[in-house]
Amino acid sequence: MNPKFEKLGFYPAGILLPKAGTDMTKWAVVACDQFTSQPEYWQAVEDTVGNAPSALRLILPEAALNAPDVEERISGVNAAMDRYLSDGLFRELKDSLLYVERVQSDGKVRHGLVGMVDLEQYDFTPGSGALIRATEGTVLSRIPPRVKVRRNAPIELPHVMLLIDDPGKTVIEPLTRASSEMERLYSFPLQQGGGSITGWKLTAAQMEETADALAALCSPEEQAWKYGVRDVPPLLFAVGDGNHSLATAKQCYEDLKKVTPESEWANLPARYALAEVVNNHDSALQFEPIHRVVFGVKPEEVLKALKEYYPDAYEGRGEGHVIAYTHAGGRGFITVPTPRVQLAVGTLQVFLDSYVKDHGGEVDYIHGGEVTDRLGSKPDSIGFKLPAMGKQQLFKTVMADGVLPRKTFSMGHAEDKRYYVEARKIR
Repeated sequence: MNPKFEKLGFYPAGILLPKAGTDMTKWAVVACDQFTSQPEYWQAVEDTVGNAPSALRLILPEAALNAPDVEERISGVNAAMDRYLSDGLFRELKDSLLYVERVQSDGKVRHGLVGMVDLEQYDFTPGSGALIRATEGTVLSRIPPRVKVRRNAPIELPHVMLLIDDPGKTVIEPLTRASSEMERLYSFPLQQGGGSITGWKLTAAQMEETADALAALCSPEEQAWKYGVRDVPPLLFAVGDGNHSLATAKQCYEDLKKVTPESEWANLPARYALAEVVNNHDSALQFEPIHRVVFGVKPEEVLKALKEYYPDAYEGRGEGHVIAYTHAGGRGFITVPTPRVQLAVGTLQVFLDSYVKDHGGEVDYIHGGEVTDRLGSKPDSIGFKLPAMGKQQLFKTVMADGVLPRKTFSMGHAEDKRYYVEARKIR
């Protein structure tokens, strides 16, 4: 491995791509944790893919995690991975970094850098000083089902997106200007309204320059300028999307360490995880709120309990945390005027956790206000819509306070989430 990357927790990787002739539009599908309450979306993907080679066969959409045949589905995923490998579907780009331009559904272009992260340098524990940190609370109960999918998988496909705080635009943006010097690997439209994507392979010189630029972001001077702190562990990568996916990779690696001599840990392919790095200051990157829909409840009882949980809360919009709601009987707002936490999502989430624990119901996390209203208007359901968080405060907040409440924000609409394109061998 290039020694310049050793202190970054980020490396060039052996990246697998489908060979020429593959229908890449059918190959690439959106992150598995999207559209969990919209089975019609995944059916449309199924109809589009048909019998063509596709990443759809290599993932388990989270909408199916609780399906009665989930074990059979997981076995089918692992078998498809083995079949694609034995059939020679992939070509491998050894020790490579990819520069990616994603045209989003709104027409804006998001710029990214694909490589692999060292899971020894990642920690999702609140208050961690690791180089790679979670930005939101990790729900430990969500990890074991995902471990079942990854444990015996021979390859991984990433939907993890890591953020760097690079206001000077020194890491990724120079690659944009120099893409003509690179080998173009793919360029194609994404299905189901996902826009389009183009990827290039960095030259050896560009990888060296990228390593130097990332190292500069870790310097004490940079940390003092951006965050007003010195002599604290630097935060280079903040997990923007796919934290539970990365946490799953970490758990699988930790399990493997228990049966592997320590001298061999560095050579374990499972020690690393493929991810895309995006600048938090990319103009196309927008933070969207993640809304909540509670199923299997009586909406009026939930609203009554919410106002009892916060005795000074009242109907209507006012000063404080304002939370919109929708159910079959109508719409409105609840204001909590003296919140105990910084963000409205924290005010709502702590109540929902308590309510579901005591009264039952199921909470789903929804991208998009219209979808939230539609699902919340179904019988025995209620949707809650939350305001967005300013992305400029993300790194400072994580540095100062630790992780945010889980599912605080989403980077863009569901259609703009990362699509599975690249893969990597993990055993």
